[in-house]
Amino acid sequence: MRIKPFRGYRPPKELVEEVSSRPYDVLNSEEAREEAAGNEKSLYHIIKPEINFAPGTDEHDPRVYDAAVEQFKLFKQNGWLVQDPEERYYVYAQTILGNQPSAISSQQDKTQYGLVVGAWVDDYIEGRIKKHELTRKDKEEDRMKHVRALNANMEPVFFAYPHRDDLDEMIAQVAKGTPEYDFVAAPEGFRHTFWVIEDKQMIARITEIFAQIPAMYIADGHHRSAAAAGVGAEKKKLYPTPAGENQRPEYEFFLAVCFPDNQLNIIDYNRVVKDLNGLTEEDFLKALEEDFEVHAQSDNVLCTKGDYSAVKPKGLHNFSLYMGGKWYSLTAKEGRYDDNDPIGVLDVTISSNLILDKILGIKDLRTDKRIDFVGGIRGLGELERRVDSGECKAALALYPVTMQQIIDIADSGNIMPPKTTWFEPKLRSGLVVHELK
Repeated sequence: MRIKPFRGYRPPKELVEEVSSRPYDVLNSEEAREEAAGNEKSLYHIIKPEINFAPGTDEHDPRVYDAAVEQFKLFKQNGWLVQDPEERYYVYAQTILGNQPSAISSQQDKTQYGLVVGAWVDDYIEGRIKKHELTRKDKEEDRMKHVRALNANMEPVFFAYPHRDDLDEMIAQVAKGTPEYDFVAAPEGFRHTFWVIEDKQMIARITEIFAQIPAMYIADGHHRSAAAAGVGAEKKKLYPTPAGENQRPEYEFFLAVCFPDNQLNIIDYNRVVKDLNGLTEEDFLKALEEDFEVHAQSDNVLCTKGDYSAVKPKGLHNFSLYMGGKWYSLTAKEGRYDDNDPIGVLDVTISSNLILDKILGIKDLRTDKRIDFVGGIRGLGELERRVDSGECKAALALYPVTMQQIIDIADSGNIMPPKTTWFEPKLRSGLVVHELK
C-alpha cells in the first residue's frame, strides 16, 4: 500500500463540535437542514450544500455545487478550517459508550483506532484497495462533481487493513498523548478522539510499514472511494507525473481512515417485507419448514425492557422471524448452503434464495418495493414496530457478517449481495479535510 501524509485542513479545537457532522449519506436534506439550523459553521453547508437553498431545491442543481465551493472558501477565510503547516498523519479513535442502543451495547467502552492517511489512487484502480459492493454510476458521478468542484476530499472513506503489532504499538504510543479533539457527538452519542502525528521519524516508519501491507479493504464508502479515485485518474491524465518521481502530486491521493481488521464492529442489517406473496401466516411457516428448522419463541411474544437476547440470531445460518406478534427461530438445514463458497455461505444469500425469492417472489433486492432494510443500530424493537404498525407483514433478523467474510469475498473478486454490512460507529466528517493540488 502506498500512502502519504498530508497538510490537512482542520477546525480549531474550540470549534470542532460546531464544524463536524455526520457523513453526507446517512441523512437526507431536511435532516441535514435541521441539524445545521442556526449553525453557520456546520460542515453540512459544504457536504449537503442544498441546505443553503430553499427546501425542495434539487441537490444536483449546478448552483448547489457552486455553493459548496463558496462555503469551503468561507470556512477557510473565517478560520473555521485551518491548514496544518506541514504534512501529517493523524490517529482517529471512536469509542462506543455504555449508553448506546441494545444492538451494540455489548461493545460498550470499546475503542477502535484508525490512521488518517492519503491513499493512493493507483492502489484503488489496480485492485489493491479491494471492494465488496457494487456502486451506482449516478451516485459516483454526484460525488465526483463534488470533488471536482471543491478540489478536495471533504469526507474520508473507511478502510480496513490486516492488523500488525508494530502499527498497533505506534498508535498506542500516540494515544497516550494529549488529544487534539475529544468529544461526544450528537445525536449518535459516540466518542471521537483525534491526535496529530508530527514526529517525522514516526511518519516515515508508518509509510514504510504500509508499503509491506499487500491490500486494504473498503469497509464503508464505496461511492466516495470510486469518486475520489475517478477524479484523481482524471487529473493524472491532464497533469501526468514523470515516471519514478518521488514526490507525487496530492491529487493522486485521497482521504482515508484505515483501521486494523481485528478492531472493527459490524452489526446486523435486517429485512422487513410488505406482504407474504398471497400466503397466510400458516402457509408461510409451512413453506419455511422445507429448508429450515422452525421453532416458535412462545414465551417471548414481546420482549420486555429492550432485552432481545432470547430472540436474536444465535450464530451463522440462524435467523429470527417476527410475524403476527410472535418471534420464530429459523435454522437453515444442512445441504441448503455451501460453506466453501464465500458468497453461498452468507446468511444474506441463504435468506435471499430460500425465503425472499423462493417463497415471497422477491428477486431483486435493489429494486423491489415490497422489501425494506433496517440497520441493526435501530435494534430488534424497530422490526417489531414496523410489523405491529401494519406497515409490514414480517421481519427477518440476520446474524451479522464477519470482517473475515468480507475479506474472503473481496480477495476472491466477488461482490456481496445488497444491504449486507452495517458498520458502527460511522466516521465523523470535518475532523480533517484533504485538499487536492
